[in-house]
Amino acid sequence: MPTKIPEISKQIRNKEILSILEKNYSEIVSVWVPMQTRWMNNLYRTFHDYDKFMIIIHLVLKTFDFYSKNFVKLNYQEYFDQREVEIKEINIMEISSSLNLAKETTRRKVNELEKLGAIKRIKKRIIVDKETWPSIKPDDTMKRMSHFLSILSKMLYTEKMISESLTPNQIIKISKENFSHVWKLYFEMQMLMLLSFKKIYGDLETMHVHGICLTNQVLNSKKIDNSKMNKEFYLEKYFINNKKDFTGINAMSISDITSIPRATVTRKLNKLIKENFVTIDDKKRYSVSGGHINKITAVQKDTFKNLSLFAERIYNLCLIKK
Repeated sequence: MPTKIPEISKQIRNKEILSILEKNYSEIVSVWVPMQTRWMNNLYRTFHDYDKFMIIIHLVLKTFDFYSKNFVKLNYQEYFDQREVEIKEINIMEISSSLNLAKETTRRKVNELEKLGAIKRIKKRIIVDKETWPSIKPDDTMKRMSHFLSILSKMLYTEKMISESLTPNQIIKISKENFSHVWKLYFEMQMLMLLSFKKIYGDLETMHVHGICLTNQVLNSKKIDNSKMNKEFYLEKYFINNKKDFTGINAMSISDITSIPRATVTRKLNKLIKENFVTIDDKKRYSVSGGHINKITAVQKDTFKNLSLFAERIYNLCLIKK
């Protein structure tokens, strides 16, 4: 039986996906922002230190790159059957430059990871021990990502940009079959987002705290008005306009959600107030202000472009496999 060749003309393109993200902005952010916040919560709980996590993912990505360049593809089970991930090298200068970390901070964090047993040197081999990660298997993340991509595929199908919508289970199946490839793309997208936001906030703890305030605002806006809105109208109504029809969130709740110590949360909130990222009411509840909206939306625009590229690869992979 002859092999069926995929029809190139039926592929979905990232520009089409991006246009749908912009057109259905209010629906997209109500799923995307909470999903990203949940991922940040899990990220922080891994080592209770963003820099350590970023270093580990940077090193794992190097291994994924090696797999990709040498046409190696591991499925979900094959990848997690191996306790260890071998990495090529630890180059402090290269990690420092890539992650925008001070050289001495990078060296100290790498040493701490070695003491934790997350990084081990065995003769000439350098390995990352996956068993030191409390949440190494990304089952929750994969479910949420697949749910989001399924919702987006329905929007694309409605606009006749894709031949059929995809279910979460279809996307999970393809992602697990092509795990090392898909997760390389996923980590690359997320790392670009984190590094871009870090330039705005100065550190990822501050970004995380502000993100919880943003998530609270997004979910409240969805309760108030469930209608479809494009990006410009949505931002004008809920973030640029000073009139707010919902309450903020307190420091204790932010700490409970993120697992960041309350004292740290309070310190970061004071920083965010001083720099006009958030406002506080008389009951000590915090809301996102309209300040720095241009900086934040500029990073979000780039993030949506990267998301569109990621979604393009996943959708086309799913359709080709079918």
